[in-house]
Amino acid sequence: MWNEAKDYFFITLGLAIYTIAFTVFLMPYQIVAGGVTGLSAIIYYATGFHLENTYIIINGFLLIVALKILGVKFLMKTIFGILMLYSMLTFAQEIMPKQPNGLPFKLMGEGQDFMSMIIGCVLTGLALATVFLHNGSTGGTDIIAASVNKYHNISLGSVLIAADFCIIGSCMFFPQFGTYMERAHKVMFGFCVMAMENYTLDYIMNARRQSVQFMIFSKKWQEIANAIGTQMGHGVTILDGHGWYTGHKMKVLCILAKKNESVNIFRLIKMIDPNAFVSQSSVIGVYGEGFDEMRVNIKQDSKQGTEKA
Repeated sequence: MWNEAKDYFFITLGLAIYTIAFTVFLMPYQIVAGGVTGLSAIIYYATGFHLENTYIIINGFLLIVALKILGVKFLMKTIFGILMLYSMLTFAQEIMPKQPNGLPFKLMGEGQDFMSMIIGCVLTGLALATVFLHNGSTGGTDIIAASVNKYHNISLGSVLIAADFCIIGSCMFFPQFGTYMERAHKVMFGFCVMAMENYTLDYIMNARRQSVQFMIFSKKWQEIANAIGTQMGHGVTILDGHGWYTGHKMKVLCILAKKNESVNIFRLIKMIDPNAFVSQSSVIGVYGEGFDEMRVNIKQDSKQGTEKA
């Protein structure tokens, strides 16, 4: 229950950051973005139809379609995210000072489109990473990607990029955005938003998931292994080592841990054996119990061939 409550708290926090970024930095300058929020914004810029209403209508339709495919349990946090973001977007637009054209006040001032885009993208990327790291979703194209991925061997990222490309490119078909060159300008800004937002998202998620490997050489290997195993709840692999120069046999501890646990591991080692020889190295990925899941699809014919063998 505590883990679930923590997930919902951080999902709400991420959605709040996303709302601030979108209404304060992206909307005032009519900067387009991907996803259903971006599509809703494009329709709002072109027609004046409220962004939050378009957002809830499109997501409602997608949820009805996806409920049968993905199930209610899978979509619970997605439904929470959609309703919460709808409420926050509505509230934020009500309290924000308005320009004469009805858009939120330009906090960065006139002519600061690019700077506002950078700040907005960093914040939206941070917000989405916070939501995704706690098993949440903002709905929209995430639902489409999950539904497609369930039946076809197409990665979620490929579906999301294709959907965002189509949404941002749709600006070219709205004459309300001005001349052909002005529409092309908005599309280019939109692609920059997509690239920067995804880069920030990937950077934060990979940094959070980054793992390290420790190789510990110490005469007090048993005490160190006990301390790490009991105080940090980590598994420890004990290897047999043989010194080339000394000819002595010794035990070597091998530990895989999250990068943010490194300081605690070093502290334990130093408390037990300040003279221990320790190497720490970054690893590309760690998969299995306690770490990341191996997210690959196994083709049915390959699986059957392996079982026969």
